[in-house]
Amino acid sequence: MRRFRGIGPGAVITAAFIGPGTVTTATLAGARFGYTLLWTLTFATLATIALQEMSARLGVVAHTGLGEALRLRLRGIPRAVGATLVVSAIVIGNGAYETGNLLGAGLGVAGLSGVQSSLFAPAVGVLAFALLWTGSYRLLERLLVALVALMGVVFLGTAIAIAASWDALAIGAVRPVLPGESEHIALALVGTTIVPYNLFLHASAARQRWEGASDLFAARLDTVVSVALGGAISGAILVTAAGLPAGVSIESAAQMAGALEPTLGAWARSFFSLGLFAAGLTSAITAPMAAAYATAGAFGWGSDLRSVRVRAVWGLVVLVGTAAALAGPAPVPAIVFAQATNGLLLPLIVAFLLWAVNDRAVLGRYANGWLANLVGLFVLAVALVLGARAVWQALLP
Repeated sequence: MRRFRGIGPGAVITAAFIGPGTVTTATLAGARFGYTLLWTLTFATLATIALQEMSARLGVVAHTGLGEALRLRLRGIPRAVGATLVVSAIVIGNGAYETGNLLGAGLGVAGLSGVQSSLFAPAVGVLAFALLWTGSYRLLERLLVALVALMGVVFLGTAIAIAASWDALAIGAVRPVLPGESEHIALALVGTTIVPYNLFLHASAARQRWEGASDLFAARLDTVVSVALGGAISGAILVTAAGLPAGVSIESAAQMAGALEPTLGAWARSFFSLGLFAAGLTSAITAPMAAAYATAGAFGWGSDLRSVRVRAVWGLVVLVGTAAALAGPAPVPAIVFAQATNGLLLPLIVAFLLWAVNDRAVLGRYANGWLANLVGLFVLAVALVLGARAVWQALLP
């Protein structure tokens, strides 16, 4: 009998893509364009569900991570190039992005405490390091599930309190419209939801949580529920920003925490800051974890978070992010490199994922059908657009 065995790896993926970058992008989208870009989150959520289901299926049925699939299916120079690209984009890129995760969490702590301190972000880095050092995937999974639930309560609750027009909200969620000069934010909303390293993370997490094909229904339900909740949280942040009074200028998530207070009352600032802290902490944990799983799979190290080599990878990501957060703004060259390599990586990884889940020798009757491939190819086309945009922006002076 099919049964739901609880939220798990899917929530880890939601925790990964709801970070300070997503909060900031959704805030700017709502503040500048109201509800009109909600449809991009609808698309991004559905596309993410499709891709993450494929990744989870690879982990559950084939009991392999995406990095391992890459290593086993490629030979010679293609394997070396693929492994180098994955390690460069994910490890170095996540090291750069880790700075933003820690700074975002630090802003949340500052909003909660009312005290501005440059030490909050590094302190969150130390906390993330300590949690990862336990090496317990189940402990981290439970913590991330709890933090995702917290973000759901905070951001959805705030959106419900401030939403101005439910009819306009419903229309914005399904009607494709691109107001003038909104293309870059629309693409950014998609790009912060469909994340290449999450495809590595989900396959490895699903392999650890689920035992085999008999758990596929539970894994799929976990993916749909968790990612849909993540899309709703992103939408709630956009709706909250859109509901602010006309004339209020918002350029960041931290500013929105303060802007909510006159409209909703004294509770709003602390409430939103709590959500920002949770978003930063979840991404500060999952980014190093994903880098470790991807690298371990690509080089055949196994997926034990306690092993010396795996600890060296996630530890490097946390330490780089913490050092940069302590020093001040993130190094521009590292962020430019992260944008360019992740822009290249997204379509390549989506293409490789489609190749892997069409291998009937490994997945048997659980391999992709024509409909899943059609959806995957459509998402691949979008990934190519996103990748080209990311590389173009990185190369601009």
